[in-house]
Amino acid sequence: MIGKIARPRRVLIVPDMPKTRSGKLMRRVLAALSNKMNTGDITTLANPDVVEKVREMVQGKEAVALADGPEDLKKFGTED
Repeated sequence: MIGKIARPRRVLIVPDMPKTRSGKLMRRVLAALSNKMNTGDITTLANPDVVEKVREMVQGKEAVALADGPEDLKKFGTED
């Protein structure tokens, strides 16, 4: 049994996940999409076109006003 706090509200099946050229998932991009925030730099992705497809599935076809988000999320995945 999974407790209420650990259950996802919804699960989406997407065509692909944003990955780096070495195959690592870009969790920062996924977190930004799910929280309606700016994705930041996605130039290092092996498949940058998938970000828009996932955004449409998560946020809908209409453009959403994006927030910058907290500093800790902006630094997620950097080595600073």
